Amino acid sequence: MEQRDSERLTMRVSGWSIAINLALSIFKFFAGAAAHSEAMMSDAAHSASDVLSTLAVMVGVKLAHRAPDATHPYGHERFECVASLLLAAALALTGLGIGASALQRVWGPQAALPVPGRLALAAALLSIAVKEGMYRVTRAAAQKNGSSALMADAWHHRSDALSSVGSFAGILGARLGAPVLDPLAGVLICGLIVKAAVEVFRDAVGRMTDRACPQEEQQKMRDAVGAQPGVLGVDRLTTRLFGDRVYVDVEIRADAYAPLAEAHAVAQRVHDRVETRFPQVKHCMVHVNPEPGRTDLEEKT
Repeated sequence: MEQRDSERLTMRVSGWSIAINLALSIFKFFAGAAAHSEAMMSDAAHSASDVLSTLAVMVGVKLAHRAPDATHPYGHERFECVASLLLAAALALTGLGIGASALQRVWGPQAALPVPGRLALAAALLSIAVKEGMYRVTRAAAQKNGSSALMADAWHHRSDALSSVGSFAGILGARLGAPVLDPLAGVLICGLIVKAAVEVFRDAVGRMTDRACPQEEQQKMRDAVGAQPGVLGVDRLTTRLFGDRVYVDVEIRADAYAPLAEAHAVAQRVHDRVETRFPQVKHCMVHVNPEPGRTDLEEKT
């Protein structure tokens, strides 16, 4: 997918996410206040935090798609990882804040806990449906353009849907005679959000520390390289993630007696094949080794 098309897709999906999250968070806030539901108020705060996270994604993607320059000759792709790290921090702070508020209510006087109204139940069901739909749309867009920041935002939507499930269970339990279940649902929401934050953080750090591609992906690359005319074997193939792109270094074996121009042509075919077959590859570096047992020195002796 072309970078310009990828950027446009991300901006379009993110714009819709912001609009829907604003409307949903306002509705859930008023529903929680009117129905006296701590869980729904917590859910509203989570949806509001999604707006900030999506803005961070948009800025990160915009910077990541800038062309290489003198200060960043290898490109700016890691800015998407920076956006993911900011998203992880926002998720963690939101979750911890919700958990602290919920625990205060759990430890408070139990008789003072109000029973949530039916509106809170309806708001929770609506939130589950909307946020799950947003997760699926955003995930599909992230898979299409290979954006880790957009995928992190998709998981933010999924964590909101899961928190709404916890809200629904807590509100229902409170209406059935156990009001303490409503703030306890807030504690559950806290755990889900922090878990999502840790996963986003680990993925972003891996992409910033030259983590290799999965073994099955590397094997596909090896197979593609080995199938090229003139390649007598693949001695070594390594990969490293650079934001959402991949650098590939490969050593191939070729005929030791082939002219330099022919060896170069073999290397060029390998280079072109890898970058064409695997669009996420930013650059493929090819080194040519002479086929073992066939060297000029051995020929002379």
